[in-house]
Amino acid sequence: MTASGETPTTDALVDEALALGEGLGRPLRYVHVNSVPNGSTGGIMLRLHRELLERGVESFACWGRGRAAESEHEFNFGSKPELCLDVLQTRLDGRAGFRSRAATRRLLKKLGEIDPDVVHLHNLHGYYVNVEILFGWLANHHCQVRWTLHDCWAFTGHCAYFTYAKCAQWRFRCAYEEPCPQLDTYPRTLSKRSCARSFEDKRRVFNLLPPDRMTLITPSHWLEGLVKQSFLSKYPVEVRRNTVDASVFRPTPSDFRERHGIGDRFMVLGVASTWGERKGLGDFVRLANELDDRYAVVLVGLSKKQIRQLPKQVVGIGRTESCEELASAYTAADLHVQPSAEETYGMTVAEAVACGTPVAVRAGSACVEAAEGGDVRVMAADLSDLEATVIRARGGVPHRDDRSN
Repeated sequence: MTASGETPTTDALVDEALALGEGLGRPLRYVHVNSVPNGSTGGIMLRLHRELLERGVESFACWGRGRAAESEHEFNFGSKPELCLDVLQTRLDGRAGFRSRAATRRLLKKLGEIDPDVVHLHNLHGYYVNVEILFGWLANHHCQVRWTLHDCWAFTGHCAYFTYAKCAQWRFRCAYEEPCPQLDTYPRTLSKRSCARSFEDKRRVFNLLPPDRMTLITPSHWLEGLVKQSFLSKYPVEVRRNTVDASVFRPTPSDFRERHGIGDRFMVLGVASTWGERKGLGDFVRLANELDDRYAVVLVGLSKKQIRQLPKQVVGIGRTESCEELASAYTAADLHVQPSAEETYGMTVAEAVACGTPVAVRAGSACVEAAEGGDVRVMAADLSDLEATVIRARGGVPHRDDRSN
């Protein structure tokens, strides 16, 4: 159990599936649907899928983008041309989630063959599935639906996150009477009129199932609170923390500091799969400019272009799919900082805690929950004390005079 009493996602869902199978008197047929089989959401899906298989559940993992299937229990129902077409159409008309008809029909054909007892949905955005067709099938089938919300896309007219833009139009009955402030963010579009239509269509489509057949799963109370304010409020919501692979994310000594020229400096680490202002890239750059040479700001997950543009005070490291390499980076760090206000849980925070690394998170964010059980420092919501927090973590005095000591 976690510190706040929630059961980790994988353990809870495995126990639930086994109990449902016992009630049926046969192995449960369980299908997972996600955009990709990798990354944070793909990793969460596949860990649950493999655990279910090991426990005797007939589990199938389905996705629309990424690598080919590697067993009869995996199914990639998309194609690169369909993905590109969906991206192009969405860029023009803003109808994210309402394209990819042919790919969705292949998925439904597979679902028909499996005849699942449970369909577990993950990310439904990502240019790979038509939610209207999918939910029409789910509404007419007998299966239970579990839907893990990894972000806020399900209940907005466009975006996956709205905190940074301070937009609350998704809360209102007549939403998006004002122009959307984030058309240039994922899923990017040129259409200025699509948000209201997409909002109404999502509200209609995602409410097709009765509340006793669909349960929403959130990784944090932060996201749970938002869901209960949305048009999905009629559905039960369960908070189940995302799990970290403790066999990988654990204290991992390595030569990370030597390889990257950090030496004995106080290492401040930031990790992201995609960096931008919303993830705090600018906050880290400003922090590096404020700190002296006793500190090293290290960012993992940058693109080659971003690395070239970094000031010399920042050590930039490219993207990696190696969890072992990430574990060595967490372990090498003196402090992992997560300045983002738009994480629905904060897997990098949970991974750092598992590696025994102190963390600093933003007040009011879901990352506060991900840091439970660790050595955590909670920064002000406006990050006004970011520099002071780092200096205190080193054991220094949070004043500029400290630099001369």
